Amino acid sequence: MSKPMQFHPLEFNPKTGEPFLRLPAPHENIIITPPRMSDAPAVVSNMADPAIYTFLEGPPFPYLPEHADQWLTKIKNGTDAAFEVLKRANEEKPDEPPILLEEPPVRTIREIREDGSELFLGDILFVRERYPDIDDKEVKKTLAQPNADRTLGDPDIVWCIGDYLASSHHGKGIMTAAIRTFIRDWAVPRMGARRIRVETFADNIGSRRVFEKLGFTYEKTVPVQKILNSGRTVDGMDILWWKAE
Repeated sequence: MSKPMQFHPLEFNPKTGEPFLRLPAPHENIIITPPRMSDAPAVVSNMADPAIYTFLEGPPFPYLPEHADQWLTKIKNGTDAAFEVLKRANEEKPDEPPILLEEPPVRTIREIREDGSELFLGDILFVRERYPDIDDKEVKKTLAQPNADRTLGDPDIVWCIGDYLASSHHGKGIMTAAIRTFIRDWAVPRMGARRIRVETFADNIGSRRVFEKLGFTYEKTVPVQKILNSGRTVDGMDILWWKAE
């Protein structure tokens, strides 16, 4: 498949036609692709790893195969829809500037191994900010609703990132490189992102360091009382910001 302007900067697997973003050296064997239903066993395995679920609020616990199927179906619907929008845009206006999209067509991190097989490593969620650190529903609504209502491309939209990486690949700079690639190559040029706010649990030092390496600036630590599905109690969330120059 060719790579016309509407697909830029995606590359395509020559055998499957699947789109992807490739990380730069020294992580050129890492790509970001759409999710696949066949990822379910790897997702279940990761969600049983305390190095991962300890720092995640949303996933059910214990995490069962049906949970993986439901999650993959949901996020795959989103990436598939985004890619369909790209295909229509390419048919209707192939020579016009690339359109903006609300959702990315790729989000799953994979490692291409020496034998050519691909290993599921994790996920990057990129959505409009939902302010999970704010418990008061009315206060949350006054912030989240106007943000949700802003027209795509508005530089005042506040976006947010959620992510995780298989613990087997922690400490190798992969997540930092993956998020940097995603922001630079997709979120900024193809989603119009100019402001990103992230929240990390205050005891998740590794996650905060990733975002600080990416140029995010620490704003504050918000006291919270959250009981995760795993049963762990969280008493603080660090807030960090990234703004385009």
